[in-house]
Amino acid sequence: MNYVVACLTLFNDGAPSVLLRARGNNITNAVDTAEMLRRVFVKDACIDSISIGTDAREAPATNVSTIEIVITRG
Repeated sequence: MNYVVACLTLFNDGAPSVLLRARGNNITNAVDTAEMLRRVFVKDACIDSISIGTDAREAPATNVSTIEIVITRG
């Protein structure tokens, strides 16, 4: 819910769009935040784009999934 409030604050301050970026296990938080904004709090918000990818970590050598969601208002 903290992320939803932060996004609402940005929209109320006049931001035309908000970028949600998450990695690993926090991807579900970003998706939940985007859906709550769109369905409950900002009815005229729409998801502009969704990008997925992978970040390579060096120590230890692993890959981490990433997501970027751009939400625009109006």
